[in-house]
Amino acid sequence: MHLTSLGYTPAGVATAAPYVRTLISMKGSGFGTGVRDAEGMSAALPFLKRPAGLGAPGTVAGDIGFDPLQITDLVPIQWSREAELKHARVCMLAFAGYVAVDLGFRVPFAPEVSSLYAHDACVEKGPMLGMLLPIAAIEILAGIPKCFQILNDPGAAPGGDYKFDPLGFGGGRELEEKELANGRAAILGFSGIVTQSALTGNTFPYTYNGVVDLIPPLQGDAPLPAICGSGIANLCQ
Repeated sequence: MHLTSLGYTPAGVATAAPYVRTLISMKGSGFGTGVRDAEGMSAALPFLKRPAGLGAPGTVAGDIGFDPLQITDLVPIQWSREAELKHARVCMLAFAGYVAVDLGFRVPFAPEVSSLYAHDACVEKGPMLGMLLPIAAIEILAGIPKCFQILNDPGAAPGGDYKFDPLGFGGGRELEEKELANGRAAILGFSGIVTQSALTGNTFPYTYNGVVDLIPPLQGDAPLPAICGSGIANLCQ
Protein backbone atom coordinates (compact mmCIF):
# COMPACT_ATOMS: atom_id res chain seq x y z
CA MET A 1 0.00 0.00 0.00
CA HIS A 2 1.38 3.40 -0.97
CA LEU A 3 1.06 6.26 1.50
CA THR A 4 0.25 8.60 -1.35
CA SER A 5 -2.98 6.74 -2.00
CA LEU A 6 -4.31 7.96 1.36
CA GLY A 7 -3.94 11.63 0.54
CA TYR A 8 -4.15 11.95 -3.25
CA THR A 9 -6.10 9.98 -5.82
CA PRO A 10 -5.37 10.89 -9.44
CA ALA A 11 -8.08 10.44 -12.02
CA GLY A 12 -8.60 6.82 -12.98
CA VAL A 13 -6.82 5.45 -9.87
CA ALA A 14 -8.78 3.48 -7.28
CA THR A 15 -9.35 5.15 -3.91
CA ALA A 16 -7.70 4.07 -0.66
CA ALA A 17 -10.96 2.86 0.91
CA PRO A 18 -10.30 -0.86 0.21
CA TYR A 19 -6.86 -0.53 1.78
CA VAL A 20 -8.28 1.24 4.84
CA ARG A 21 -10.90 -1.48 5.28
CA THR A 22 -8.16 -4.08 5.02
CA LEU A 23 -6.14 -2.41 7.77
CA ILE A 24 -9.15 -2.21 10.08
CA SER A 25 -9.98 -5.87 9.61
CA MET A 26 -6.45 -7.20 10.11
CA LYS A 27 -5.92 -9.30 13.21
CA GLY A 28 -3.19 -9.49 15.81
CA SER A 29 -2.12 -8.11 19.18
CA GLY A 30 -0.23 -5.80 21.42
CA PHE A 31 2.39 -3.16 20.94
CA GLY A 32 2.79 -2.83 17.20
CA THR A 33 3.69 -6.48 16.68
CA GLY A 34 1.37 -8.14 14.22
CA VAL A 35 -2.03 -6.90 13.15
CA ARG A 36 -5.31 -6.30 14.91
CA ASP A 37 -9.06 -6.42 14.73
CA ALA A 38 -11.94 -4.64 16.42
CA GLU A 39 -12.69 -7.56 18.74
CA GLY A 40 -10.85 -7.72 22.06
CA MET A 41 -9.48 -4.19 21.74
CA SER A 42 -9.15 -1.66 24.55
CA ALA A 43 -12.03 0.79 24.87
CA ALA A 44 -9.66 3.53 26.07
CA LEU A 45 -6.97 2.81 23.48
CA PRO A 46 -8.79 1.15 20.57
CA PHE A 47 -5.55 0.70 18.64
CA LEU A 48 -4.22 -1.65 21.38
CA LYS A 49 -5.45 -5.08 22.32
CA ARG A 50 -7.24 -5.37 25.67
CA PRO A 51 -4.78 -7.02 28.12
CA ALA A 52 -5.96 -10.45 29.22
CA GLY A 53 -5.09 -9.64 32.84
CA LEU A 54 -8.00 -7.20 33.02
CA GLY A 55 -10.45 -10.04 32.63
CA ALA A 56 -13.78 -9.66 30.88
CA PRO A 57 -15.03 -6.08 30.31
CA GLY A 58 -17.07 -4.84 33.26
CA THR A 59 -15.55 -7.26 35.76
CA VAL A 60 -14.33 -4.42 38.00
CA ALA A 61 -15.54 -0.86 38.37
CA GLY A 62 -13.68 1.80 36.44
CA ASP A 63 -12.39 -0.65 33.84
CA ILE A 64 -12.14 0.92 30.39
CA GLY A 65 -9.40 -1.36 29.13
CA PHE A 66 -6.56 1.05 29.93
CA ASP A 67 -3.39 -0.87 30.71
CA PRO A 68 -0.90 0.00 27.95
CA LEU A 69 2.04 -1.39 29.95
CA GLN A 70 0.13 -4.64 30.57
CA ILE A 71 0.84 -4.47 34.28
CA THR A 72 -2.14 -6.73 34.97
CA ASP A 73 -0.34 -9.53 33.13
CA LEU A 74 2.17 -9.49 36.00
CA VAL A 75 0.08 -8.21 38.92
CA PRO A 76 -3.44 -9.57 39.62
CA ILE A 77 -6.15 -7.03 38.84
CA GLN A 78 -7.60 -7.16 42.37
CA TRP A 79 -4.18 -6.38 43.85
CA SER A 80 -3.86 -3.45 41.47
CA ARG A 81 -7.35 -2.23 42.38
CA GLU A 82 -6.55 -2.48 46.11
CA ALA A 83 -3.42 -0.37 45.56
CA GLU A 84 -5.25 2.15 43.36
CA LEU A 85 -8.08 2.65 45.82
CA LYS A 86 -5.68 3.00 48.74
CA HIS A 87 -3.72 5.72 46.93
CA ALA A 88 -6.93 7.36 45.73
CA ARG A 89 -8.42 7.53 49.21
CA VAL A 90 -5.18 8.82 50.70
CA CYS A 91 -4.93 11.52 48.04
CA MET A 92 -8.54 12.63 48.50
CA LEU A 93 -7.82 13.18 52.19
CA ALA A 94 -4.39 14.64 51.46
CA PHE A 95 -5.73 17.16 48.95
CA ALA A 96 -8.33 18.42 51.43
CA GLY A 97 -5.81 18.47 54.28
CA TYR A 98 -3.06 20.16 52.29
CA VAL A 99 -5.32 23.00 51.22
CA ALA A 100 -6.98 23.30 54.65
CA VAL A 101 -3.64 23.76 56.40
CA ASP A 102 -2.56 26.41 53.92
CA LEU A 103 -5.86 28.20 54.54
CA GLY A 104 -5.08 28.36 58.27
CA PHE A 105 -6.54 25.16 59.77
CA ARG A 106 -4.47 23.59 62.54
CA VAL A 107 -4.86 20.58 64.80
CA PRO A 108 -3.46 20.55 68.35
CA PHE A 109 0.34 20.29 68.54
CA ALA A 110 0.73 20.94 64.82
CA PRO A 111 3.66 23.24 63.89
CA GLU A 112 2.86 26.63 62.40
CA VAL A 113 4.24 25.97 58.95
CA SER A 114 2.81 25.63 55.47
CA SER A 115 1.80 22.23 54.14
CA LEU A 116 4.95 22.00 52.04
CA TYR A 117 7.14 21.95 55.16
CA ALA A 118 4.69 20.23 57.53
CA HIS A 119 6.13 16.72 57.11
CA ASP A 120 9.69 17.64 58.08
CA ALA A 121 8.49 19.90 60.89
CA CYS A 122 6.25 17.16 62.33
CA VAL A 123 9.07 14.63 62.19
CA GLU A 124 11.42 17.04 63.93
CA LYS A 125 8.96 18.04 66.66
CA GLY A 126 7.36 14.62 67.23
CA PRO A 127 3.67 14.77 66.15
CA MET A 128 4.40 12.57 63.13
CA LEU A 129 4.95 9.58 65.42
CA GLY A 130 1.49 10.04 66.91
CA MET A 131 -0.01 9.79 63.44
CA LEU A 132 2.26 7.02 62.22
CA LEU A 133 1.33 4.53 64.96
CA PRO A 134 -2.44 4.35 64.29
CA ILE A 135 -1.85 4.27 60.52
CA ALA A 136 0.61 1.38 60.95
CA ALA A 137 -1.89 -0.47 63.15
CA ILE A 138 -4.64 -0.11 60.54
CA GLU A 139 -2.32 -1.29 57.77
CA ILE A 140 -1.11 -4.32 59.75
CA LEU A 141 -4.55 -5.36 61.01
CA ALA A 142 -6.58 -4.61 57.86
CA GLY A 143 -4.48 -3.78 54.82
CA ILE A 144 -2.05 -6.71 54.82
CA PRO A 145 -4.71 -9.37 55.57
CA LYS A 146 -6.85 -7.93 52.77
CA CYS A 147 -4.02 -8.35 50.28
CA PHE A 148 -3.53 -12.00 51.27
CA GLN A 149 -7.27 -12.54 51.05
CA ILE A 150 -7.71 -11.22 47.51
CA LEU A 151 -4.69 -13.22 46.33
CA ASN A 152 -5.77 -16.53 47.83
CA ASP A 153 -9.56 -16.50 48.06
CA PRO A 154 -11.43 -16.42 44.73
CA GLY A 155 -14.61 -15.48 46.56
CA ALA A 156 -13.09 -12.55 48.45
CA ALA A 157 -14.64 -9.10 48.31
CA PRO A 158 -13.06 -6.89 45.61
CA GLY A 159 -9.94 -4.88 46.31
CA GLY A 160 -10.74 -1.85 48.43
CA ASP A 161 -13.95 -3.37 49.86
CA TYR A 162 -13.58 -3.63 53.65
CA LYS A 163 -17.31 -3.90 54.36
CA PHE A 164 -17.03 -0.51 56.07
CA ASP A 165 -20.23 1.45 55.54
CA PRO A 166 -21.20 3.21 58.78
CA LEU A 167 -23.46 5.73 57.01
CA GLY A 168 -25.32 3.08 55.04
CA PHE A 169 -24.65 4.36 51.53
CA GLY A 170 -24.97 0.80 50.30
CA GLY A 171 -22.14 0.78 47.78
CA GLY A 172 -23.03 -0.41 44.31
CA ARG A 173 -21.34 0.00 40.95
CA GLU A 174 -22.37 3.66 40.53
CA LEU A 175 -20.75 4.73 43.80
CA GLU A 176 -17.69 2.62 43.04
CA GLU A 177 -17.30 4.42 39.72
CA LYS A 178 -17.68 7.81 41.41
CA GLU A 179 -15.12 6.99 44.07
CA LEU A 180 -12.62 5.92 41.44
CA ALA A 181 -13.22 9.00 39.30
CA ASN A 182 -12.78 11.35 42.26
CA GLY A 183 -9.84 9.36 43.58
CA ARG A 184 -7.99 9.42 40.28
CA ALA A 185 -8.59 13.17 40.00
CA ALA A 186 -7.28 13.59 43.56
CA ILE A 187 -4.09 11.68 42.73
CA LEU A 188 -3.38 14.07 39.88
CA GLY A 189 -4.61 17.10 41.82
CA PHE A 190 -2.50 16.41 44.90
CA SER A 191 0.58 15.86 42.76
CA GLY A 192 -0.14 19.17 41.06
CA ILE A 193 -0.54 21.31 44.18
CA VAL A 194 2.59 19.85 45.80
CA THR A 195 4.57 20.59 42.63
CA GLN A 196 3.13 24.09 42.37
CA SER A 197 3.79 24.92 46.02
CA ALA A 198 7.40 23.75 45.66
CA LEU A 199 7.90 25.74 42.43
CA THR A 200 6.27 28.96 43.58
CA GLY A 201 7.05 28.83 47.29
CA ASN A 202 3.51 30.10 47.92
CA THR A 203 0.46 28.69 49.65
CA PHE A 204 -3.06 28.38 48.25
CA PRO A 205 -3.80 28.86 45.36
CA TYR A 206 -0.17 27.86 44.68
CA THR A 207 0.52 30.38 41.95
CA TYR A 208 3.26 32.99 41.70
CA ASN A 209 0.93 35.97 42.17
CA GLY A 210 -1.99 34.53 44.09
CA VAL A 211 -5.55 34.46 42.83
CA VAL A 212 -4.79 37.10 40.20
CA ASP A 213 -3.10 34.38 38.17
CA LEU A 214 -6.34 32.41 38.15
CA ILE A 215 -8.71 35.30 37.35
CA PRO A 216 -6.76 37.95 35.42
CA PRO A 217 -8.24 41.45 35.62
CA LEU A 218 -10.07 42.70 32.58
CA GLN A 219 -8.20 45.32 30.62
CA GLY A 220 -9.57 48.72 29.69
CA ASP A 221 -12.71 50.31 31.10
CA ALA A 222 -14.55 47.09 31.92
CA PRO A 223 -13.63 46.07 35.50
CA LEU A 224 -15.14 43.14 37.35
CA PRO A 225 -17.55 44.85 39.79
CA ALA A 226 -18.38 41.73 41.80
CA ILE A 227 -14.74 40.82 42.31
CA CYS A 228 -13.66 44.39 42.96
CA GLY A 229 -16.39 44.74 45.56
CA SER A 230 -15.19 41.60 47.32
CA GLY A 231 -12.01 43.30 48.49
CA ILE A 232 -9.56 41.50 46.18
CA ALA A 233 -7.81 44.71 45.33
CA ASN A 234 -5.19 43.19 43.04
CA LEU A 235 -7.83 42.39 40.47
CA CYS A 236 -8.98 46.00 40.25
CA GLN A 237 -5.68 47.79 39.76
